[in-house]
Formats: sequence, structure tokens, C-alpha cells
Amino acid sequence: MSKGYLNLIGLAYRAKKCTLGEESIIRDIQKRKAKLVLLASDTGPQTRKKIVDKCSYYQIPLRIVDDRDTISQAIGKTGRVAVAILDTGFATKITSLLDESIRG
Repeated sequence: MSKGYLNLIGLAYRAKKCTLGEESIIRDIQKRKAKLVLLASDTGPQTRKKIVDKCSYYQIPLRIVDDRDTISQAIGKTGRVAVAILDTGFATKITSLLDESIRG
């Protein structure tokens, strides 16, 4: 998996265009503020189900990405399993980078 999207997550975090923390992410999904949700591949089953179900119901794009350590390192915080991207530009670019790495 290409790591280019990790730089964008870091940029989005520094630009205050993303949400961290399960409850905050759920709230932003429900308010339709979240444009893309990135979920760590090693997220626990309860958290995974809750976020996947919310994204599905509210039709918010969701991607399963690297493990929690990789995501946490990208934003400079520890123990993060999910990130909601709030900016359409960041969400579009991250999605295209993730799709590219799957095709490539």
C-alpha cells in the first residue's frame, strides 16, 4: 500500500480538517461533516462495526487502511484507530491515492 496518503492525513490534521476519537467521528458522520473515514486494519470488532455501520447508513465513504501504529504516526498522536477527514479536497485526494495503490 502506497504511503503517500499518510502525508495527506498529517497535513489534514495540522490544517484542522480531520476528527479523531470514536465519539467525535460518529458525531461528524451523523452531521455529515465527515467526507471520508479511514479505519485502521487492526481496529477492534466493536469499534469497527459501529463505525462501518454509521458510514454505511449515512453514506460516508470508508476505507480500511494500515494498522493503528501507522495512522497514529502519520498524525503524531498515539493509539488512533480511526480518522474522519472533514475537507472534500483532502478526502478526494486521499481516496485517489488509496485507489491508485490498489490498482498499481
